[in-house]
Amino acid sequence: QVQLVESGGGLVQAGGSLRLSCAASGGTFSSYAMGWFRQAPGKEREFVAALIRSSGMTHYADFVKGRFTISRDNAKNTVYLQMNSLKSEDTAAYYCAETDIAGSYYPADYHSWGQGTRVTVSS
Repeated sequence: QVQLVESGGGLVQAGGSLRLSCAASGGTFSSYAMGWFRQAPGKEREFVAALIRSSGMTHYADFVKGRFTISRDNAKNTVYLQMNSLKSEDTAAYYCAETDIAGSYYPADYHSWGQGTRVTVSS
């Protein structure tokens, strides 16, 4: 079974950038889409971005459009989340996961969750 491992989180000042990585080990990405979610303390896990494996099409939550970019490197079996113009409200643990359900942005429809990587944006 594929295991997803996130990395790249850290502490950054507001306006700065980070690139998160999600590496698949023990296999390859094989589901319909890969997604990034985030969860701030005391809040629900929310959708951030998704990439459809077959077409490369991407989808973003409104609050990250124009700032975040999801991409993939098939050779490295890795999905990335480039985060620019970071804001304090982007502070959260970021998770990657896969889904076989087209058009779903609900965490319950995703599987193979990684352990998460924490992003802290200081203002």
